Amino acid sequence: MGLHSDMTMSATVSDTQAGFPVVRPRRLRHTATLRRMVREHRLSVDQLVLPLFAIAGRGVEVPIRAMPGHSRLSADLLAERAARAYAAGIPAVLLFGVTEHKDELGTMSFDPNGEVQEAIGAIKRLVPEMIVVTDVCLCEYTSHGHCGILRDGEVDNDSSLEVLARAAVSHADAGADIVAPSDMMDGRVGAIRTALDARGYQDVVILSYAAKYASAFYGPFREAAGSAPSFGDRRGYQMDPANRREALREVALDIGEGADMVMVKPALAYLDVIAAVRQSTTVPVAAYHVSGEYSMIKAAAERGWLDERTAALEVLTAIARAGADLVITYYAEDAAAWLKETL
Repeated sequence: MGLHSDMTMSATVSDTQAGFPVVRPRRLRHTATLRRMVREHRLSVDQLVLPLFAIAGRGVEVPIRAMPGHSRLSADLLAERAARAYAAGIPAVLLFGVTEHKDELGTMSFDPNGEVQEAIGAIKRLVPEMIVVTDVCLCEYTSHGHCGILRDGEVDNDSSLEVLARAAVSHADAGADIVAPSDMMDGRVGAIRTALDARGYQDVVILSYAAKYASAFYGPFREAAGSAPSFGDRRGYQMDPANRREALREVALDIGEGADMVMVKPALAYLDVIAAVRQSTTVPVAAYHVSGEYSMIKAAAERGWLDERTAALEVLTAIARAGADLVITYYAEDAAAWLKETL
């Protein structure tokens, strides 16, 4: 072979065959602009969902000690915050209700004048374009703090489904675009889909908390929502943190029952689960960057142990890199501002 042939062969040697100094990966990291051009995964404000906590009253704001930057808000103030978030580019909020009127059956969950229902209406009047997602569960509304109806001291799966379906329909009546059952009862997606369709809400989306783990990272949320169980724990219905195959089974079951989107919760400690779920289905996948994951960054940043902005964006990008199409995070507003600054 001639010189030309030898040169051609050398030029086509793969990276795995060639070595230093021919292959220098640092070339593509040399400048900020070049790094941005070749970035493999991009976090977008369009992916962000902001959780908010609704309480009764007007002009009421109660700061959440364990979650700096967040408060329980009455419907009027909550709508104003939602409008600011939408103006910043955040397309959706996720609403949780906090009530003082709790009972054994969680009846405030489907009260048309409940905290969440009032908040939905206030948001839709102020910023009708915003997507309103509502958490569908009973833990915030039951006197015992469990996610379903009790029978003989145990959460009874099947009798809980009717109440959960009533709550979902009540949220749709108030104007919710997406209902998100988080209770982890078997069959609740099918029960909610049937109830919504019977009421004429075929276009209301179901975002299922399909893989919700019994996690230690929910602590600050339970303070925010007043939803800690009065006895026992939720390991009998939330998933074991050691299980991944079970998550894929839960996802498949919920999609089969009519879920339009599925969620993995928490996110940061379950990136492998997010990736596995993303590979197993074509429906949109959400991940919830939960209260404990938020608050631990806040706490470390307050002590000067890490840079809050860098750490938060790194975590949120990792969640998106793992395969999440949507990222529910208490950092949504901050992230929206930070992402705009980096454009």
